[in-house]
Amino acid sequence: MNAIALPSNSPPEGEYEDLLGLWSDLESGLSVLLSKPLQVQDFPGKVRSFDLWLQELVAHDIDAALYLMFQLAATSSVGYSAAHALVCGTLCHIMAQDLRLEPGERDSLVRAALTMNIGMTALQDELAEQRERPSSAQQEAIRSHPEESQALLERLFVNDQLWLDVVGQHHTNMADQVPLAQQDPPDRLTRILGTIDRYAAMISPRKSRAGRSATDSVRAIVGQEVDQRDEVSYTLVRSIGLCPPGTFVRLDNGEVAIVLRRSEKANYPLVASLLDPVGQQQTLPNLYQTASGKPRIQSAMARSAVKVELNHRTMVRLGLYAAQRISGMRSLITAPAALGAR
Repeated sequence: MNAIALPSNSPPEGEYEDLLGLWSDLESGLSVLLSKPLQVQDFPGKVRSFDLWLQELVAHDIDAALYLMFQLAATSSVGYSAAHALVCGTLCHIMAQDLRLEPGERDSLVRAALTMNIGMTALQDELAEQRERPSSAQQEAIRSHPEESQALLERLFVNDQLWLDVVGQHHTNMADQVPLAQQDPPDRLTRILGTIDRYAAMISPRKSRAGRSATDSVRAIVGQEVDQRDEVSYTLVRSIGLCPPGTFVRLDNGEVAIVLRRSEKANYPLVASLLDPVGQQQTLPNLYQTASGKPRIQSAMARSAVKVELNHRTMVRLGLYAAQRISGMRSLITAPAALGAR
């Protein structure tokens, strides 16, 4: 097919270059906050500032936010703890919107997600690099870290009791078949955070194991079928999809693709093919609307299984470009030459 020129209303190149930089800066700043909290002046205020920064980035473009978040989580250079906190905080923000939480509950949930492991930041980074099983001392630190994190936050003058309660009990198992509306706020938010914490931990790679695919992570938490009675898991899948933006898939035509954007049809996202059926990287990706027919997604793939270099700025712009052109187009959209890999 002939290449399609960029439409005149396509986003300026610098806009998405800046967006990638802002996500990286947020992750780096969060890393400093979590690793040296006692050196931070007005710690609660700094957390609120990072939360507002996160909200602005998600509001800018939720699909781009998911793409960059998942990619940063898989390739983070600032340490596992900050990357995990950012994934959890972002997903909690998205989930809070979809679950229609009250603003106060939403704030406590996201800030708990960003700080729940602050009592073991260095250990969490160490464990991510460690191939052997945790020692008995490390296991005890893992077991006690919710209480340690809560105590440290109190020492840092956090006075939001709901935030503190959720951090202190974030590893407590909550009933998942009880309607969320019938649970007390601390239990409701702990249930939401617990599901997201487990999901984010599974998709993130560590030295001791590769990260799972996003689909395998969901199924490990909820089983093969998502039960609508489990509001949290059901909303997670409905909100971001079994294969969210930024994750990899194999198509039934043999190509390997990256998910760029969700679509109106759940679990049939827009994807960009990166590798042809024999594993060769394509000069220009093919864009497929999987909701329109062939090809379909055959399986999800972990990041470690895909050996390819990505220009994230280009991929994010390409996803937005394709979304703007999707109405009335065929299932395959040829990438414009202007968006070729650089």
